[in-house]
Formats: sequence, C-alpha cells, structure tokens
Amino acid sequence: MKARLYEKYRNDVAPALRQKRSYQNVHQIPRIEKIVVNMGVSASLEKGAIDDASKDLSLITGRKPAISKSRHSIANFKLRENVPIGCRVTLRKDAMYEFFDRLVATALPRIRDFRGLSPRKFDGRGNYTFGIADQTIFPEIELDKIKRNQGMDVTIVTSATTNEEAMDLLKMMGFPFADK
Repeated sequence: MKARLYEKYRNDVAPALRQKRSYQNVHQIPRIEKIVVNMGVSASLEKGAIDDASKDLSLITGRKPAISKSRHSIANFKLRENVPIGCRVTLRKDAMYEFFDRLVATALPRIRDFRGLSPRKFDGRGNYTFGIADQTIFPEIELDKIKRNQGMDVTIVTSATTNEEAMDLLKMMGFPFADK
C-alpha cells in the first residue's frame, strides 16, 4: 500500500501544479526526490554521544543511520581525522513520504510557539533545508530515555528548478510555511 501523501501528490497536487504552471510534459512537474536527515555531534563529547544520536535518529526515521567521520585534522577544533562527528539518513520513496507526513502532521506542530517555517530557506535550486533544535518533538522519542537534547538538519530535495516551483509543491503537500 502506498503512503497517504504519495496518493495525495498523484491525485491532487500533480494535476494542480500542471494546470497552474502549464507544464507540457508530466516529467516537468516538480516532485520530492529525497529527504536527508543529519545529526551533527560534537567530537569532544563522551564516546556514547554518537551511539545515542544514532539510536535516536533510527527511531525517528525508521532506518539505520550512516556514521559521518571527519576528513581532516583541525587542531583549533581539537578534531582528528576519521573521528565520528555525526550521522545521517537518506529517505526515498515510501519511507520518505511516511516521514514527511509524520513531520508535517505531528512533529512540527509540537514545537513551542510554532508559527510556521521561514519561506526564505530555499537554496536557489528548489531544495529546502531547515533545522530542528530538539529531537523530543517526535513522538517516537521517549523523554525519560534521552541523555542530551540533540538537534538535526532536514533537507527536502525536490526536482523543481526554481524556488517558486518548490514552494508551490511543498505548500500543496501541506508544509507549514510562515506568512510573510
């Protein structure tokens, strides 16, 4: 069974975008290609910090995260080469739509004083990146079991060529943008 938001995209969003922007070809219609969730962890924290972040990220996304390691030694940051500094997960297809649905419907509204995300965080090529300060907004995380609050970056990669096309796509998918 396909994800609820995928059905919404196929039946409602894609035809509306095609009519609004008058695309000639179905392949010109923008779509969400992948969602990348990244947690950076300070290398100076205790050794279990990476394991805790990895465990939390796997609970949130439902996928095992890949551990990111440093490429260079930087003395000012007290960082050595090949030291674990974070973890990331790339979601595609059904897992991506399920995560997007949980993010929009349950997680983002749980942020205190939430009034929407800034529409100015597009990168110029139709991709949207935003940060979440605390992983406890996700209902999968049990508050009693976390040792430290950990933030994360979420990047939504679309096939749109401009920011306006991507914004139309995300708005129609139910993404909560703040009013200007």
